[in-house]
Amino acid sequence: MNYSQLEPGQSLSYDAEAIASYYRFRPWQVIWRAIAVVWLFGNFALHLYWDKITNRELINQPKRARELRKVITALGPAYIKVGQALSTRPDLIRKDFLDELTKLQDQLPPFPNHIAFDIIELGLERSISEVYREFSPNPIAAASLGQVYKAVLHSGETVAVKVQRPNLRPQLSLDLYLMRLLAGWIEPWLPLNLGHDLALIVDEFGLKLFEEIDYLNEAQNAEQFAANFAGDPEVKVPVIYHQYCNNYVLTLEWIDGIKLTDLEKLSAAGLDADNLVRIGVTSGLRQLLEYGFFHADPHPGNLFATLDGRMAYIDFGMMDQLSESMKETIASAVVQLINRDYEGLAQDFVNLGFLTPDTDIKPIIPALEAVLGNAIGESVGNFNFKTITDEFSELMYEYPFRLPAKFALIIRSLVTQEGLALSLNPDFKIVEVSYPYVSQRLLTGESPQLRRRLLDVLIKDGKFQWQRLENMIEIASSDDSFDILPTARLGLQYLLSEEGRYLRQQLLIALTEGDRLHTDEVQRLWSLIQDDIKPQKILDFAFNTFRQISAESVAAIIPSVTASR
Repeated sequence: MNYSQLEPGQSLSYDAEAIASYYRFRPWQVIWRAIAVVWLFGNFALHLYWDKITNRELINQPKRARELRKVITALGPAYIKVGQALSTRPDLIRKDFLDELTKLQDQLPPFPNHIAFDIIELGLERSISEVYREFSPNPIAAASLGQVYKAVLHSGETVAVKVQRPNLRPQLSLDLYLMRLLAGWIEPWLPLNLGHDLALIVDEFGLKLFEEIDYLNEAQNAEQFAANFAGDPEVKVPVIYHQYCNNYVLTLEWIDGIKLTDLEKLSAAGLDADNLVRIGVTSGLRQLLEYGFFHADPHPGNLFATLDGRMAYIDFGMMDQLSESMKETIASAVVQLINRDYEGLAQDFVNLGFLTPDTDIKPIIPALEAVLGNAIGESVGNFNFKTITDEFSELMYEYPFRLPAKFALIIRSLVTQEGLALSLNPDFKIVEVSYPYVSQRLLTGESPQLRRRLLDVLIKDGKFQWQRLENMIEIASSDDSFDILPTARLGLQYLLSEEGRYLRQQLLIALTEGDRLHTDEVQRLWSLIQDDIKPQKILDFAFNTFRQISAESVAAIIPSVTASR
């Protein structure tokens, strides 16, 4: 039996037009599925309403939470994915619902073992005993798109064997078709900006879902992810055994770990929850801003703490890639936000596609200041995505903001990471962790693009912003891994290069502005770094720096004597 039939569309990849064409001639399938969805959610909503009018909300909370989980589970993989995302938001979902939704991560009903074994043997074209020396009789975990068995290869390695649920593509195709129809129906009733690209957002979701159920694609993603973090001692990625993989079966290294939401086990193992939060956020930022290749589904079922304190990532089906320009603009936007440069932030929104290029940003600037200023408050530590979401939703009704389809997964990833961090530390503030990394990224960036972003931050209205540089160095230095001397070397090399001519001019103007030498600013900068600078380090730094500076670089800043004669 072919448990992985390709209908509709007869393709491994998502094709909205092919799916629409298929169901256009099968209206009864669409109608019956729509009735099922409306019936289940409608029935649940009626129960909630009845509890409210009978004053039994508190008594029936556990019952309704279980009911919601069962409704989502009954509706299948597409809806389970939404439930998984919500399960990471303790600030959005009340605790009783949250506890039940968390079970959607890896506690779903499994499909029959004999079907799973058939899929393995048909896919690998060998019996299970030929491939694996040992194989668990029942799944260790069951998720929305597949279930996992523990096995041992004949070569001795312990592995996880991931088997896809049967006939997934037809199920997902029908639900995505309905979601796309719904997007088309509600778009005209929403403000232009809110209704913009709703169908494209559904398509982006569909594209990533279909990529996620192609296990060969997942294997490639895992190896690229592992290559990106090859030098990071705090991140663990499982090894893929390609010879035992196909589109529906994935064999990978077994990782013993603790779920990040299991605070008792983390404590018993002597693992620091705050350090795990730091690793998770920093590695997430590196994915977005350094590599541009990021895990778009970082819920607790896909992240574990290893016994030696590392963060282990699994499930690389849902990934996405950012362009260099987008990475740089996101980093710039974070810095603009912290510096409360709302004009610069508005321009970054234009560059990212949240505003069209022809948008007049002048009336938007004070609105951004009002909304984001309130969200940040007196300290960046008061900022979180929940606050921003609440405030920004009102802004989108008044101004032509829109959500680019490309950003749907980015926002989902960031919101999920923040929600996970909040479950480990209720006082967690994402900016407090992220801004030191972003500052370091800009200060140590070696690409011309990043240097331009740094200049955009440091030079405003033709004037050098000493305070911003001080803030960036101070915040970057709050991370123990930050070393000021390599950063200073990069800065000096850039300053002495032809490319750094404009910055040299601005620094000279800034130092001599107002017919006086601005030594106070230099003194404040020195006070920030003097404790980190030792005499031997200075000597080594000076030797290595000036050894790398070419004669041409020196000539670029020292006027030629012969030229003046």
